[in-house]
Amino acid sequence: MRILFTGPAAPSHLFPMVPTAQALRAAGHEVLFASPRPMDQLRQAGFPIVEIGDGRGLLESFQAVSGEQPRYARPDLTEDQLLDIGARAFAHASRATVDGLLTVAGEWEADLLIHDSCLASAQLVAAKLKIPAALQNFGVSSGLEMAARLAGHFTEVYEAYGVAGPAETTPLNIVPASLGGDQGGLRMRYLPYNGGGVVPTDLLRRGTRPRVAVTLGTVIAGVDGVQAITRLIEAAASVDAEFLLAVGDADLSDLGTLPANVRPLPWVPLAELLRVCDAVVHHGGSGSSLTGLQVGIPQLLLPQGADNFSTADTFAATGAALQARSGEVDTALLVRLVTDPALREAAVRLRAENDALPTPAALVPAIEALATAAR
Repeated sequence: MRILFTGPAAPSHLFPMVPTAQALRAAGHEVLFASPRPMDQLRQAGFPIVEIGDGRGLLESFQAVSGEQPRYARPDLTEDQLLDIGARAFAHASRATVDGLLTVAGEWEADLLIHDSCLASAQLVAAKLKIPAALQNFGVSSGLEMAARLAGHFTEVYEAYGVAGPAETTPLNIVPASLGGDQGGLRMRYLPYNGGGVVPTDLLRRGTRPRVAVTLGTVIAGVDGVQAITRLIEAAASVDAEFLLAVGDADLSDLGTLPANVRPLPWVPLAELLRVCDAVVHHGGSGSSLTGLQVGIPQLLLPQGADNFSTADTFAATGAALQARSGEVDTALLVRLVTDPALREAAVRLRAENDALPTPAALVPAIEALATAAR
């Protein structure tokens, strides 16, 4: 069987597809990705990739629809407004991918199209070529709702290609039902894929005192810098813990002189880093949140934009996470993150919920059936 994966050129959207793709390839199926540029981080996963789109990046689309320099944190907007800006920008970027995706799916004779909610061309192509489709969710929010938002900004493209509307698609959820996703479809265990990277040998086991990882995901530091964690770094100086600053090659000058217990790291795969940490602080991104869930440690979420706020609400409601505004972080909050046994117990329970779900490998027959049932 030939299974085509596609999504926008963003690690947070493509990386959740990788464990599914790995499981299908290990079962003997042919797997191909169709992706816009840049493709460097996806290329590390070891799959063949066909380029689609016109070479322009997502930030150009966000600037085109907003008319201003892109910013991730927008405290002046509601989450609904933020999601609609995102939908308009992703739909704008998707327009250039329609012809390429039609060609790839048709020439390669794909039997199943597995897509992200934020590539509007996917369901158009599936409908045009009558290919069964599955939507790979990337977090706790509804992928079907986000895909519908994009389709609302894609109506003229459907008309231009003579397609009545988006193809039906089956959601592939990667969170326990208690956390969300979409009803129906399939539900699998979250297994993190964070790309490759060198792990320092002293991070192969836990330290002699508590460790707290601090990350801003793959987007924020490049767009907004590290302002979101300025107050946190100041407060960390008074906490008996080691804070591991995992923000890649971001400019740290806004943080001033780092306290002695704050250590900047080179790029380290997040799952490997969190395996030897006692807690994690992040912006509420899906990948960071679910990787924290998978290793079973307490989390502090500092939501900045996009769907970060609903993700923070969801995780805080489980008892396994705290949430705060960036400017509200103080020493007492960080001490609670590291020492509160109730947080840790809830995090362990949440991990158990994830572990109880079938792995992507176990779901291969059900995914195969999505294609064969349509024949």
